[in-house]
Amino acid sequence: MRRHPKNPILTRADIPDVPPRLVDATSVFNPGAIKAGEGYHLLLRVQARSRETHLMIADSPDGVAFRVRPEIVELRGIERVRERIYHVYDARITPLDGAFQIMVALDMDGACRLGLARTRDFRAFEFLGIVSDEDVRNGVLFPEKVGGRYLRMDRPNKTRLEGGSTSGRAIWLSESDDLLHWKPVAPLVSGRFHYWDELLGSGPPPVKTKEGWLHVYHGVATHFAGVNIYQAGVMLLDLADPSRVLGRCRSNILEPRESYELTGQVPNVVFPSGIVVENRDKDGCAFPDSEVKIYYGAADTAVGLATTTVAELLAAAHEEGLG
Repeated sequence: MRRHPKNPILTRADIPDVPPRLVDATSVFNPGAIKAGEGYHLLLRVQARSRETHLMIADSPDGVAFRVRPEIVELRGIERVRERIYHVYDARITPLDGAFQIMVALDMDGACRLGLARTRDFRAFEFLGIVSDEDVRNGVLFPEKVGGRYLRMDRPNKTRLEGGSTSGRAIWLSESDDLLHWKPVAPLVSGRFHYWDELLGSGPPPVKTKEGWLHVYHGVATHFAGVNIYQAGVMLLDLADPSRVLGRCRSNILEPRESYELTGQVPNVVFPSGIVVENRDKDGCAFPDSEVKIYYGAADTAVGLATTTVAELLAAAHEEGLG
């Protein structure tokens, strides 16, 4: 993958004040991304000096130069949730059923839950409900039904890290009839101990290709004297049966190297969360030579952009495996 020469494309300096809730933002990172019509939209995770998390929208005509709207996204209906929600963050955007479906993480007492929201115009946002029963993160929807069912990838948080937080060592496939009630189908991939993706989780939503569902994920190396290193990788799932893994990269496709990735709130992080594929055929399959834009969080502080092609990602997914 190739970093854009204008990286980082968004920093705290680009975030307008929205008094009294957001003044002098601390950071912006982990955006969901979509191209709708001729424009690009990012749904940003913005952190205030209070360490409160807000969602904000950034718009661009070219996918590189973004302007952040001077407003905080309000999810209409989320106030009906009786339990306390501390943070809403890490949005993943999927076009599905004539709208843009948005999976978010919800920090609540004792666990992280997945929430589902929806918009049609990136002006009004409706919260549809909490869509997980256990501690789960990194939920991403497939852009169409497969076998008559909605599908998503998610990451149960089963691993207790030093310091008390939880993470996960496996990405699961889950299914639903209505987008609101989900049940697990099968584990897809697990972390590879002693390598670059010991812990892992989904990145942006999967991309349909003629070879299969192409999925960029993040991996965490934990064995370097306790310093976690977040990197990006890619895998390929069967089109008709996404529980079948057809390929998975041996090496990471992006790792922290630049100063804005190495230094920040959480050092040594590239965290892919948004993807835009520029060209598809009439069946929704990405052309092999299509450019791919990957938007990622850098050190939990700024937003980076890296580019590649569908063909390059497919080649990486077919690398000879590890162990």
